[in-house]
Amino acid sequence: MSLEIKKQDKETTQSLIRRFTKAIKQSGVLREARNRRFFTRPLSKQARKTAALRKIRAREEYAKAEKLGLNKNKGLKNN
Repeated sequence: MSLEIKKQDKETTQSLIRRFTKAIKQSGVLREARNRRFFTRPLSKQARKTAALRKIRAREEYAKAEKLGLNKNKGLKNN
């Protein structure tokens, strides 16, 4: 989907940018690009289950290590 905006006679750069922005919004190109940016391929049911279990186990191990005082990054937030 290509979009072409040409500068008209005696048109300021600001009005050209305004027309371009409006055309992009109306065409839906920006929305489609944002949707594609974070696309992840669908996982099977079994893969989702194993990933969820892995996360649960990791949280439990982290909590156990924190109780024992074995965490290196004590006091730091996870980003």
